[in-house]
Amino acid sequence: MEKTIFEQMGGTYTLQGDYYLPNLALPAEENKPIGIWGQRHKRYLQEHKRATYTTLLTSGKLNSYLANINEQAEDMFSRLVKQMAEREGVTEKLKEENQMEWVGAMSSIRHRATEIVNSELIFA
Repeated sequence: MEKTIFEQMGGTYTLQGDYYLPNLALPAEENKPIGIWGQRHKRYLQEHKRATYTTLLTSGKLNSYLANINEQAEDMFSRLVKQMAEREGVTEKLKEENQMEWVGAMSSIRHRATEIVNSELIFA
C-alpha cells in the first residue's frame, strides 16, 4: 500500500475504533502571562475575528501575541493617564487639598484612557 502525503512527511496515525486518525499536536509555545488587556483582546478575537484567532492559535503564536498587545496597552494607558492628569491640573497638591475632587478627576481620566485604549488597540 502506498504511503499518504502525510506519512511521507513523517506523520503517523492511530487506530481509534474503525478509523485511523492523524497524530496532530500544536507547536510548543512560550507561556507568558497575559493581563486584562490581553484577555479582552483574546475575547474580541474569539468573537469577531475567528480566522485570525485560529491562525494564531494553530501557529503557536497566540500567547506571545496577546502578551505583546497587553504590554502595549499598559504602556499606552499609563502614558494617557499621566498626560491627561498634567493637562487637567490633577496634581498631588490637589490630592492633599481636596481628596474627593482628586478621586473624581482621576476616575474620569482613567475611564477616558480605558476607552481610548479599547478603541485604538483592543477592539481594532
